[in-house]
Amino acid sequence: MKNIIQNKHTTAKYKLLLHKRFYICITKFIDCYVLIERQYMEPKWLEWAKSLQAIAQNGLTYALNEFDIERYEQIKNISAEMMATNSDGDLEFIKGLFNNVDGYATPKVDVRGVVFKDGKILLVKEKADGGWTLPGGWADPNETPSESVEREVLEESGFIVKTQKVLAVYDRAKQGHKPPFPFHVFKLFFLCDLKGGISTLSNETDGVDFFEENNIPDVLSKSRVLKSQIERFFEFYKNPNLPTDFD
Repeated sequence: MKNIIQNKHTTAKYKLLLHKRFYICITKFIDCYVLIERQYMEPKWLEWAKSLQAIAQNGLTYALNEFDIERYEQIKNISAEMMATNSDGDLEFIKGLFNNVDGYATPKVDVRGVVFKDGKILLVKEKADGGWTLPGGWADPNETPSESVEREVLEESGFIVKTQKVLAVYDRAKQGHKPPFPFHVFKLFFLCDLKGGISTLSNETDGVDFFEENNIPDVLSKSRVLKSQIERFFEFYKNPNLPTDFD
């Protein structure tokens, strides 16, 4: 009987020890996850500044009272000052950006074409920053998303493509793009079939080429695309049945 009681105590202590170790492991995992998430997320001050800008833009869209309009203008200027103070941005330039948008604030839409040829991915070199990226840009009014990305690929690379599938819909602010952007942006990545055309430079690009997975350029246009995203699209290429990524 004594041995049975001792065994029960030993088993209970062992279970308690396991629970403690499990709790420590989970806690460390959560701490690590939060740290990684913070590294990829935009700074909190920028999130606040964007929110203030959106509130001001929406308020100016619907406000009729002159005192309310004045207050929303003040909020808009505070947002611009927050961005200029915490970055290298010029205050007057940022104010100009905000003054050029009206109507209800919604995310801007960036479209990118993912084009493969013989296991290599199409990239273009941006004149603006000298980095390589997937061809693409802002979606235009009166175009469907597929029309926008097909036009962008043709304009920036010279290749004719046909969209096949949405590979990913990303929130730019959550992906780790640099530098941060003053407006909220959704990035849409489309798998495209290569139909024709020839490599052609444009007024925005001074390089067009296809790259193997193990030979992605070191200098990427990180405001437009990240290496982790390109690597993910190679996974889609090798596993066509993968579901669409989002967020």
